[in-house]
Amino acid sequence: MLLKQFEMAENVASVECHVQEGVGSTVLGQRSQPHCDTTVRKPMPEPFGSPRQGQGDSLEQSSGSSSCMTTRELQQYWKEVKSGRKPVKLLFEIPSTRTVEQALSKYVLYEIVVIKSGSYDSKQASIERRYSDFERLHHELLQEFSEELEEVTFPRKRLMGNFAEENIAERRIAFKDYLAQLYAFRCIRRAPPFLDFFTKPELRTAHGCLRGGQYSRALEILQRVLELQEKLTQHCPGLMVPTLCAVMVCQRDLDELAEAFAIGQRALPLVRRYGLHKYRCPLLAMLVDVGYQVDQPIAQLQEELTKVKDAQRGLVSQLSLKELVVQEFT
Repeated sequence: MLLKQFEMAENVASVECHVQEGVGSTVLGQRSQPHCDTTVRKPMPEPFGSPRQGQGDSLEQSSGSSSCMTTRELQQYWKEVKSGRKPVKLLFEIPSTRTVEQALSKYVLYEIVVIKSGSYDSKQASIERRYSDFERLHHELLQEFSEELEEVTFPRKRLMGNFAEENIAERRIAFKDYLAQLYAFRCIRRAPPFLDFFTKPELRTAHGCLRGGQYSRALEILQRVLELQEKLTQHCPGLMVPTLCAVMVCQRDLDELAEAFAIGQRALPLVRRYGLHKYRCPLLAMLVDVGYQVDQPIAQLQEELTKVKDAQRGLVSQLSLKELVVQEFT
């Protein structure tokens, strides 16, 4: 699983610092970052608006890292704490529905809008899901989180009247509450089934378009997915790397070279941080190629590419970034 790879990479790549008693000096060691932890189990949800909800994620990220900061970093850290910066929380709205009638089936699509709470969100990403998608999510979560879901109510189908307007409106509200209840559990909102519910169908469609050479259509879908992932994967931003790389490939093939170089530079620090070795050489190679075409400085990128190839001789993937991206959903 990709999330497991991120956890292992964090444990290997991160560095631990602790303060010696009586001396006050910082010693470098090895520590594990919490950013990609998906195994923390909470028997009770975190109510919105409580001090714990406002501080949980920030404490989680800071408790292991504040001890290994330099003086300047500590000053900046406490400045941010005093300024009241809090981790972003999400709201889920279902503002509309539409009924789809096909030759052999009829179903309702629910529009889901994911919104950052606490401030105006100019990028309100939305998707559409049908009842069976919610049902599949619930069954997958029950396999691992049955205890947490004991008090979570899942909207049931009716024997009759599933397409009546009043029943659809009632279920729309029920699904909104259902998503809010799921998100209240840290262990669930970080679980792969929950994240896949919001992005996997669109990613499959986008990669199908990419393989078929429909780069504009693929790029349009991937950019919407990226907006969702930016909100949903704050605990582990490395999960955005495959999407970032796919966006870069589309932009390169559409001759949007400046944009491709910028998105590649956004992906590279995440690839380094989370130890995503299979992406590193292909990404560096495309950055060097695109950077050269847009007159960007590439000497350091070229040097890094050479060092990585020398260090991993015989182990470096020979695939191009495009070939690697295409394999994602093959």
